[in-house]
Amino acid sequence: MIPEPDLAFERIGPQRLEELLKRAPKAELHLHIEGTLEPEMMLALARRHGVALPYADVQAVRAAYAFTSLQSFLDLYYAGASVLRDAQDFYDLAWAYFQRAAADGVVHAECFFDPQTHTARGVPLAAVFEGLVAAQRRAEAELGLTVRWILCVLRHLSEDEALATLEAALPWREHFIGLGLDSSELGHPPAKFQRVFARARALGLHVVAHAGEEGPPDYIRQALDLLQVQRIDHGVQAVHDAALLQRLARQRVPLTVCPLSNVRLCVVPDLASHPLRTLLEAGLCVTVNSDDPAYFGGYVADNLVQTVQALGLDARAAWRLLANGFEAAFLDEATRARRLAALQQAFAAAAA
Repeated sequence: MIPEPDLAFERIGPQRLEELLKRAPKAELHLHIEGTLEPEMMLALARRHGVALPYADVQAVRAAYAFTSLQSFLDLYYAGASVLRDAQDFYDLAWAYFQRAAADGVVHAECFFDPQTHTARGVPLAAVFEGLVAAQRRAEAELGLTVRWILCVLRHLSEDEALATLEAALPWREHFIGLGLDSSELGHPPAKFQRVFARARALGLHVVAHAGEEGPPDYIRQALDLLQVQRIDHGVQAVHDAALLQRLARQRVPLTVCPLSNVRLCVVPDLASHPLRTLLEAGLCVTVNSDDPAYFGGYVADNLVQTVQALGLDARAAWRLLANGFEAAFLDEATRARRLAALQQAFAAAAA
């Protein structure tokens, strides 16, 4: 755990804390690049490629964002992704996110991408990597971000397909640092993907997995024990298992929590009911992220501000959430130290 700095946190009142949360340096560790496809870009890309969508305008797209579950969201998510066809599309998508992230104070982003969503439509992997990496290089050069890519496999498909996707991506191995597991959780336990995660670990990749969003706490245990993941994406269902909470706290296994996503997908009824405070007070390495912000009504600063306000968290808890992000990031120690120093400076200035 990163030691808490000697700051007068009590001097940072609610209004000052809100401004601080918007501009403080932060890491985003749970972000699906396809989930940053704003309605305006979705419709523009559809026109670019002559793709027919069942939406007349931006308002019609946003009206469709009334999700009742993870699956109801995924149905729309995959339909929206159908407009991504070539390298320019992936570049435009990622560059738009990086600009928005930098405006939110993000200095380090570890972004998921889903090759199977695109290769199933005949999009070459080369086009996906070409566009994403070009945007990454521009973001690092012009915005000062550090950006890393995590290749995700879709859990509603077979493990053989996941293995084939990982092998097909190896010519671009230098451009991604990890393997993740996402898509429909219920009925698709982590145990289904032991071979592909073993292969990823043998390749020296970091490994993470979505678990305990809608699925039971046992899915988190499977991800830890069978996939040997380093981080749990979501993980909020751990709150229902005291022994698991103790283990996650003891082992400092990071949870990349996405509060607004949890509300929009009906995991929790509202932010005031979110278990983040419980997880944080139990000593877990909880981080706050935006998941699929174009669909869920908020990027990372929105998630932080609204969650802190809804749960009545103070500046000390807010600092811990942001510091946890850098602790959990797959960063070299020199870069981590530099980012943490900037975070401490921002809080020190607010507390002066």
